[in-house]
Amino acid sequence: MGSVRTCIGCRSRAPRSSLLRIVAGDSEIVVDETASMPGRGAWLHARESCFQDAVRRHAFGRAFRVIRSLDAKQLENRLNWLMDN
Repeated sequence: MGSVRTCIGCRSRAPRSSLLRIVAGDSEIVVDETASMPGRGAWLHARESCFQDAVRRHAFGRAFRVIRSLDAKQLENRLNWLMDN
C-alpha cells in the first residue's frame, strides 16, 4: 500500500492518492496540484463535508501552524468545481 495521510476534515486515514494536498499561501489556502509546493501541507478529501468540518473545527490554522486568517475561497471553489464535474 502507498503512503497514507489523514484528512484534516473528517480525520480519517486514506491513501495519499485519494486526497488533495493543500498549502498556505501568503493569505489564502491553495491546492497543491503536484504535491510538491514548498511549505507545510495538509491533506483533505475532495468533499464538501470534509471542507465544512475543517472550517468548523478551525483545522486549517492548526494544520498550517498559523494564527493569521487564511482565505479558503479558492479551495471552496475548487471543491465545488470537482463536485460538478
